[in-house]
Amino acid sequence: MRHKTGTIAFAVVVAFAAHGVSAHGDEDHSQDAKKAPAAAASSLAVSDGPQRLADGSLFIPKPVQRQLGIRTNPVKIGALAATVELNGKVIPDPDTGGRVQATFSGSVLPGPKGMPVPGRKVAKGEVLAWLRPIASAIERGNQKAQLAELEAQLAIADGRVSRFEQLEGAVPQKEIEAAQIERRALQKRRAFVSASIDTAEPLLAPGAGVISASHHLVAGQVVDAREVLFEIVDPARLAVEALAYDPGIGATLVSASALAGQTALELKFVGGGRQLREQALPLLFRIVAPNSMLAVGQPVKVMVRTAYETQGAAVPRAAVTRVGAGDTAVWVHAEAERFVARRVRVQALDADNVAIADGLHEGDRVVIEGANLLSQVR
Repeated sequence: MRHKTGTIAFAVVVAFAAHGVSAHGDEDHSQDAKKAPAAAASSLAVSDGPQRLADGSLFIPKPVQRQLGIRTNPVKIGALAATVELNGKVIPDPDTGGRVQATFSGSVLPGPKGMPVPGRKVAKGEVLAWLRPIASAIERGNQKAQLAELEAQLAIADGRVSRFEQLEGAVPQKEIEAAQIERRALQKRRAFVSASIDTAEPLLAPGAGVISASHHLVAGQVVDAREVLFEIVDPARLAVEALAYDPGIGATLVSASALAGQTALELKFVGGGRQLREQALPLLFRIVAPNSMLAVGQPVKVMVRTAYETQGAAVPRAAVTRVGAGDTAVWVHAEAERFVARRVRVQALDADNVAIADGLHEGDRVVIEGANLLSQVR
């Protein structure tokens, strides 16, 4: 009986030891008393932090809202301009810049400032490089033979003019003038043939701007006729070309803006073609304010506002986020420290704002700054 009682007592002691409980009276428990309030404070801090509640809403304390920079704004439901989103790209303004091409096959030689490199500023009419013509041995032989023949004919013409001038009065004046005209014509022909053999043609800049592409040209490189050598772009004057699949969109267009990455661009409509390209109508816009971050060929999203109207609420693009399985939503400030995600249907409005066509009510306070941070709360 005593054996059983001792066994039970030993099991109880082991159980208490496993849970960190000691019954020694000579131990100092003052440290445990100090640790207990700290643990309680830590537990309270966790409970007072940002939390995702069971219904999917968020509990965000006021101090945390200030730290995250959360800003809200009440929405108004009303008539908004119907907007069409088009795919476009940045292009050089047709009125500025230009392209330098080889007018004949030849060898490229450096200009007065060396070989043009991308990014170099150039002035209109500046000599960028020289193009020396190249020809086969047979062609050069024929040109030299033609030059020799012209020099012989010119020598004969010079002698005839000299004799006629000495016999002035005995020879009719019209014969003297005809001989002089023939000599001048032979001089010009000789100059042209001689230039085609040895003289290099200057490659001039068609407009002011910067060299946007030089196609890796080096001194002495041989190029073919009509090959593009240099492209010049004025960074202060760029344009956007967009493709519209509705040919009548130009007639209802009111204004337009574009989005290049996260950069908003104000556009001015110039005009649209009347011939389809890739089953779409090309529309041309000028960028109103220059932007040094843009590059020719960069893809952009063009938002065209039309004369038609639609019902909805305008909110900044930063207010729209992704939740759940990639659903589009906005965060609504339901209570002082509670935020609810509302799944919405979004339409493009302009480069800075979007139209919420469905999912919001008049007066809902929508988070316009910090929405992405709220979506990360778990």
